[in-house]
Amino acid sequence: MAMYAARERFQNLSIKIGIVFSKVGLSPNQWTMISILPVLVAVYFLYYQEFIIAALLFMVSSFLDLVDGSVARVTGRVSRLGAYLDTVVDRYVEGIIIIGLVFVSLPPFLVDARVWIMIFFFGGMMTTYVKAAAKEKELVTRELKGGLLERAERLIILFIGILLASVDMMFLTYVLVLLAILTNITALQRMWKAVSFGSE
Repeated sequence: MAMYAARERFQNLSIKIGIVFSKVGLSPNQWTMISILPVLVAVYFLYYQEFIIAALLFMVSSFLDLVDGSVARVTGRVSRLGAYLDTVVDRYVEGIIIIGLVFVSLPPFLVDARVWIMIFFFGGMMTTYVKAAAKEKELVTRELKGGLLERAERLIILFIGILLASVDMMFLTYVLVLLAILTNITALQRMWKAVSFGSE
């Protein structure tokens, strides 16, 4: 019941956002493309270790990702092209912020922090690829979801890590270690699910 109520509140909020932003006159696909801009600027502030500003810009980009879908639903312009662009741009946004972290002089934990960044990047990529490959190879009939961390959870944890870096950059390294481990576990969970479906 609580989950249903939360879903209802989110849908109502999405409708309100769609109504407000549809008045701007931009198409859903234009909102999708615009969401890349704040994260590009966020990388600039990451480089100069302005973590709070970077985190806020990262949050703006994530919010714009919500805007495009909300505008599409309110204006009746939901399309497969829009869904495709949204998925691709989501990967770009996530990839850009992760690559931006490579240029931050983070303290090491067991190994250089950049190693954890690359493992995290790989885990996020594989989480998405395992899902796409399962559908492409027709192991599943519907989209493969689930696991410890989906995209939303990854971005929330990363956002918290960037904020915490303003206090101590070691916190961000710890968050990256956590994300590196959990994203790869998630990819393995999805692969196991796909293999299980394929063997039925």
